[in-house]
Amino acid sequence: MSRYAVGDLQGCLKPLRCLLDAVNFDPSTDQLWLVGDLINRGPDSLDTLRYLYSIRDSLRITLGNHDLHCLALAQGYTDRGRHPTLDALLNAPELPELMHWLQQQALVLRSEDGRYLMSHAGIPPIWSSEQALVLSAELESVLQGPQSETFFKNMYGNEPLRWRDDLEGAERWRCITNYFTRMRLCRADGELELKFKGAVRDIPEGYQPWFRWPTAPRQETLLFGHWAALEGKTGRSDVIGLDSGCVWGRHMTLLDMDSGELHRCDCH
Repeated sequence: MSRYAVGDLQGCLKPLRCLLDAVNFDPSTDQLWLVGDLINRGPDSLDTLRYLYSIRDSLRITLGNHDLHCLALAQGYTDRGRHPTLDALLNAPELPELMHWLQQQALVLRSEDGRYLMSHAGIPPIWSSEQALVLSAELESVLQGPQSETFFKNMYGNEPLRWRDDLEGAERWRCITNYFTRMRLCRADGELELKFKGAVRDIPEGYQPWFRWPTAPRQETLLFGHWAALEGKTGRSDVIGLDSGCVWGRHMTLLDMDSGELHRCDCH
């Protein structure tokens, strides 16, 4: 079995198929890790999700902010921020089946060999790997259970900006969600800056990319997406950014998780 990880798809199916063909991906034997933001903004959100659903047994997925937003739209919990690239998906006859499947996915995943830890936006420096996995499981239980309606109705917002162990209910869930799906910058104490989307050289004073702060030792290499302006450059061999801006006309990146080799397909 070969294992591959690929950055934010955002409805760009052709580059994904290009990369999978380049490595001779076989869904009957190989495994594909997807770092989230499977849909929205790109040209083929519906066909992308249809294809992924057809090979679902070979996938490991962490949810991104665009995936959660689509789930909220599809279930009528919000009508704001709707993007026309989602219209075909939201009007598809198989929408309930696709959304039910999407809602069962994780926020954080660790590979069975303990080599990799993956989430959409990253892991904040204030959390150990074990704490991140526990909080991911907590939020997944909310998403997949009777409290999901409360979660989606309260998902949007930036507060609280910093984690506290005594957070409860919707505030606690929102804070966990923002760390795993929206984080780029934070302070040393984990306080988030959620408006910044630019390059590292333009970071406001007092903040750093989440992966630049000291943290407890980790055994895993971290895989994340979400921050296209980084173009995958973290300056660290144990933190690999996989969002290289495909939907913005740059390229899509696929990592061979066993050899460490990177493959890229240009996007137009």
